Amino acid sequence: VQLQASGGGLVQAGGSLRLSCAVSGRTFSDYTVGWFRQAPGKEREFVAAIVWSGGSTNYADSVKGRFTISTDTSKNTVLLQMNSLKPEDTAVYYCAARRTYYGLVWRNPNNYDYWGQGTQVTVSS
Repeated sequence: VQLQASGGGLVQAGGSLRLSCAVSGRTFSDYTVGWFRQAPGKEREFVAAIVWSGGSTNYADSVKGRFTISTDTSKNTVLLQMNSLKPEDTAVYYCAARRTYYGLVWRNPNNYDYWGQGTQVTVSS
């Protein structure tokens, strides 16, 4: 499985960005895809994840109500719509994938087997 993240950039607080994760290489419908982020000096943390087949989602409390994860099956892409961005959302954002297991939505990055390169998101105050 190959993942390609894109869509990062610089935005003012309160603004929006949409990240994309293009997935290729396997039957993507068998996979769960997650977004994680890592700020300088901090550990990688869970942001959101979605089970491609079925659509179950899970969000970190810090982004719930502001971020939305979804799939675009026609483009084999997982989207992360980020609204009401805050300076503390500044980080490198990564998408990751793993085979779906009983429909569970995994939050621990150690449970993901495939990773894309990161995309920088910077939110200015």
